[in-house]
Amino acid sequence: MEESETILCPFCGQPCEITVDTGVHSQRFTTDCEVCCRPFEVTAECEDGEILRLEAAAN
Repeated sequence: MEESETILCPFCGQPCEITVDTGVHSQRFTTDCEVCCRPFEVTAECEDGEILRLEAAAN
């Protein structure tokens, strides 16, 4: 199951919408900010179809 979440870009601080597959327990992926276009890394921890932890970090 996929869920959309809003996360703040670690570079410009603007909110970015991302999609997380809650069927995957632990995941890490890179996405680009919708505003400043800089890539950042997203770490997500999920359990039972729920996002437990979502974190953004500058690459």
